[in-house]
Amino acid sequence: MKNNATISRRTFLKRSVAAGGAMMASSLLPAGVFGAEDKQKGQEEHVDELLQGVCDIHLHCAPDSKVRLTDELSFIRDAQRTGYRAVMFKSNDFSCHDRTYLIRQAVPGFEVFGSMCMNRVHGERVNPFAAEKAVSTTGGLCRCIWMPTQDAVYQNLSYYGKKEGIPVLDDNGQVLPEVVRVMEICAEVDIIFATGHSSPEECITLARKAREVGVGKFVVTHANSGIWTMTHEQIKRCIELGAWIEYSYITNLWGPGTGLPDFTRLSDEAFAAFARINPERSFITTDLGQPGMPHPIDGMRRCIEALLRNGLAQTEVDTLVRHNPSGLVGLTEL
Repeated sequence: MKNNATISRRTFLKRSVAAGGAMMASSLLPAGVFGAEDKQKGQEEHVDELLQGVCDIHLHCAPDSKVRLTDELSFIRDAQRTGYRAVMFKSNDFSCHDRTYLIRQAVPGFEVFGSMCMNRVHGERVNPFAAEKAVSTTGGLCRCIWMPTQDAVYQNLSYYGKKEGIPVLDDNGQVLPEVVRVMEICAEVDIIFATGHSSPEECITLARKAREVGVGKFVVTHANSGIWTMTHEQIKRCIELGAWIEYSYITNLWGPGTGLPDFTRLSDEAFAAFARINPERSFITTDLGQPGMPHPIDGMRRCIEALLRNGLAQTEVDTLVRHNPSGLVGLTEL
């Protein structure tokens, strides 16, 4: 049984996470895709039925510490005109939930959220204090806290052969106390705890601990991508432990001749096979926004077309790109 201090703290955190919406656009789209008409006229002319109601909760825009294809405000304006329902931004180095509070004022009526990654900008270890401040920021628009991404130990080992970076497990394979505390914070305010660039094996360990802690929105990050690709059996194991599985369509757009030439492209058939494993516990994002790659809106359109072309039912696609991601950011019941 929890003491009164814990209960009041949880109440405070939950209340601090009540929020609204926002928008963005992109002058970097092919010429003529989105005009400069007034907002209402632009919406009428550019709403895309294929993308109506889409919710993309993993994409990258400026401002950032890396060059990006477009900026957050521009993207939101384009997403609104196209018919998107919601967007959640990700920056590997900076929290972006605070900016979404201002974006919502610039583009009222659109649901935009931010997130925070536990990389070195927040310290040499996973930082629960940073997580507490993120979820109590004005507007309550931080809807996801990711474990380390660019600074993950697994990524450094895989790419550089060096066991360095920010760990999520100790040397005995147990989830570190500071990671457990961030899980608790996410559970208290009912937002996403995401695995970031943890290894497939680490994701399973994190999923097991998250179930013990009571995390309702535990997400395995891009389980179809690069060195983080999980087997279908590993994915099923995570789902059994209560996880939600993210698949990012960037995998089908990168490769030689693109802005990310060093990655191996996934076939649309293989992507559809991932999506079929358990649509009810999965969702799709683009993970786009890099120079030399398709605009995220174009990427999402191509993704939906590929899924339908490869035999997924419209109801399954709706679950993957509309209902589940909307629920994970708190717009609908899951």
